[in-house]
Amino acid sequence: MLVTYETSGSCATRIDIEIEDGVITGTQFYNGCAGNTQAVAALVRGMAVGEAIQRLKGIACQGNTSCPDQLARALEKSLTPTNP
Repeated sequence: MLVTYETSGSCATRIDIEIEDGVITGTQFYNGCAGNTQAVAALVRGMAVGEAIQRLKGIACQGNTSCPDQLARALEKSLTPTNP
């Protein structure tokens, strides 16, 4: 499943996340600090969605959010069933 998330309040403007069977298989940040976003993407590869949310949610950088926090919010959104 591909999740595309438009961020708010972080340097990254969008995050694409590939999830298979509840595990993150790939993450791509658009814009943001290249070294940091590449590191976060590498660290969450192979991680269960719930664990990534638990580890990243609430990390603040500029203001009350960050690229990792936005990733956690995107992952939370991926767990919410969509209404038809």
